[in-house]
Amino acid sequence: MTSGKLYLIPVPLGENNPEEVIPGFNVAVINTLGEFIVEDLRTARRHLKLMGMKKPIESLIFHEVGKHTNPDLYLSYLKNIFQGESIGVLSDAGCPGVADPGAAIVALAHQKNIQVVPLTGPSSILLSLMASGSNGQQFCFHGYLPKERPDRIRRIKELEKQATQLRQTQIFIETPFRNDHMLEDLLRECKDQTLLCIACDITLPSQLIQTQSIDNWKKNKPELHKRPCVFLFCTGEQL
Repeated sequence: MTSGKLYLIPVPLGENNPEEVIPGFNVAVINTLGEFIVEDLRTARRHLKLMGMKKPIESLIFHEVGKHTNPDLYLSYLKNIFQGESIGVLSDAGCPGVADPGAAIVALAHQKNIQVVPLTGPSSILLSLMASGSNGQQFCFHGYLPKERPDRIRRIKELEKQATQLRQTQIFIETPFRNDHMLEDLLRECKDQTLLCIACDITLPSQLIQTQSIDNWKKNKPELHKRPCVFLFCTGEQL
């Protein structure tokens, strides 16, 4: 019996029309599947419905993967692949496996010689890098910075220095409800000439993607509260 495949299925980054960001081929793939490994059950059901799932949602099998999920269960999530059935992996937003707990499932799939098939779709990290004007040859994504302010400020200064010394774009994110605190720290602690790209609400009608010096951001500070954001310390090579 031929084994199934593990499809990595990107989803929209927000409440926009999926047809604007999701290729038609992805829709065809999801309609061949009856089982999904997801970050959040409710969100996954909504995404599948909006992306054009034709099967009744209640007929689908779902497995959740998150910080409270016992990793000992992961192999059982993949068991039907060995019976010839393919399975899809969905994140809450963007691409599964990138800053996403689905990466653990993908790693296990490789260990078990399961074919992994990534599909095309939106990634806030890559889209923000593309639009920043910064160095796309050398970049590093750091995920979330420390929650405690002294530790966060120390990390901010480290990344600012690395962008300059290594000529390497430094990319990081924050929980949407703490974005304004992050921005305050960036404007207070960074050098005026440091180039910062703020990319928020990517692919949405309210999208903001701008690269400016810290000094200029101080003069025109955006409202970022509860807006998904990516922050980039830019090298300035192309500005």
